[in-house]
Amino acid sequence: MDQRTRILTAAADLLSRSADVSTRAVCEAAGVGAPALYRQFGGKDGLLAAVVDHGFERYLAGKRAAVPSADPVRDLRDGWDNHVSFALAHPHHYRLMYAGLSTPPGAAAEAHGLLLEVLERCAAAGRLKLPPPLAAQMVMAANAGVALSLITRPSLYPDLAFAVRVRESVLAGILAGEPPEPPAGVAAAATALGALLGGSAPPGLSASEAALLREWLTRLAVHSGH
Repeated sequence: MDQRTRILTAAADLLSRSADVSTRAVCEAAGVGAPALYRQFGGKDGLLAAVVDHGFERYLAGKRAAVPSADPVRDLRDGWDNHVSFALAHPHHYRLMYAGLSTPPGAAAEAHGLLLEVLERCAAAGRLKLPPPLAAQMVMAANAGVALSLITRPSLYPDLAFAVRVRESVLAGILAGEPPEPPAGVAAAATALGALLGGSAPPGLSASEAALLREWLTRLAVHSGH
């Protein structure tokens, strides 16, 4: 095991047992001096960010490998529930991921990107009332807030059904009606068309015209969904 891996493993072991991890304790557990830790990770924040990425790897690998179902809304609900379950199983890693580091680990950006992919599928199916990036911000903020509440204030949030109630409240604000109902008005139709167009210019439109069309669709999705 090389020096970097020894340090990372020692820090991960300490973090699994306590949220308070010092560089001194990590160095002692790894059998290295402080200069080695700083050389490998640049400091405590860099080390902890690497530990969080390492801890989230299995969770993210499962999400990457998951085969999308025919129902993107169901996948959205499953993703929310899996997120909460991971937080409860790895509370110290999770707190660092979303509330403990000045620079978010790479895992945070990847988790957000995977959520955005599901929401883009919802939009393409005519099930989204808001542009996918805005919907992703809303879902992630609520999902992380619920998870942090459950792991940091268990006496105030003892019932896990709380997570489901918040989930359904958030989804009600971003989702259009279920088939066979038509998309919920102008907002859902504009969002669905924007998702179908993607990043390329439709036939017959220049790049600037396509950009203007996407801007109009975004405005319709945001302002008509209120």
